[in-house]
Amino acid sequence: MSAQQSAGSAGRMRRWRRWLLASPLLFAAGTTLQVAALRFVDPPFTAFMLGRQVEAWGQGQWRFLVAYDWRDLERISPSLPLSMVAAEDQNFARHHGFDLQAIEKARVNNAKGRKVRGASTISQQVAKNLFLWQGRSWVRKGLEAWYALLIELMWPKTRILEVYANVAEFGDGVYGAQAAARRFWGKDAANLSASESARLAAVLPSPRRYDARNPGPYVQRRSQWIQRQVRQIGGTGYLETLE
Repeated sequence: MSAQQSAGSAGRMRRWRRWLLASPLLFAAGTTLQVAALRFVDPPFTAFMLGRQVEAWGQGQWRFLVAYDWRDLERISPSLPLSMVAAEDQNFARHHGFDLQAIEKARVNNAKGRKVRGASTISQQVAKNLFLWQGRSWVRKGLEAWYALLIELMWPKTRILEVYANVAEFGDGVYGAQAAARRFWGKDAANLSASESARLAAVLPSPRRYDARNPGPYVQRRSQWIQRQVRQIGGTGYLETLE
C-alpha cells in the first residue's frame, strides 16, 4: 500500500470514529427536539398508527384507514382520562415515568409463574405509541424508557394525559377519544358517560380483542371495577391535583 493510500485509509478511520463518538449526542439531541416539539404541537400521527396502516395495506386492505381526530383535554369528558388513570396507572401523579412498586410487584408475580399485566406507566405508553413499534425486545424497552424520561422531564402531567387520551388505540385502527366516541356511540368525546369511558379504558390491554361498544363479561367486570377506582382516587378532583 502506498503512503497516499495509507493516509487516505487513516483519514476514513478517523471520520468513522468521529461519527461513532458523535452519534450518541446526535441521538440525544434529535430525540430531545422531538419530545420538546410535541410539548406544544399536537401529533398528526403516531408510529403505532403508521404501523397499523402499513400492516393493513400489506394485507391487501386498501380501503382501511386509521380513525384519528385530535381533541384538547378540555374537549374530552373528564371521565375518560380519569378512567385511564384508574385502569392503567394509579400512581401517575406521584411517579416520574416509572412505577417502581408496580415493577417489583410484576417481577415477583412473574417469578411465581402468575400471569400478570406489565407495569408500564402512562408515560411509557405514550412514548411507545408515539415513537416506537409493536413487539418486545430489550432495544425497544430501552428506547421506551429513554423517551418516557424525556416526556416526564419536559411535559406537565396534564399534557401527558392529554396525548394519551388522543393516541391510545380503543379498537382496531381507532385512535383517541374523539374517534372512539364517534365510531362506537355517534357522539363527541366531550359527551362520553362515565360507563362509556370506563369501557374504553377497560379494552386498553387488547383493543383488537375486546369491544367497548358490545362488551363481553371481562370488559363489563373490568369497567365496573374502573368506575369504583375512579371514585377511590378522588373523581374529577384528581385532575385538579395534576401539574
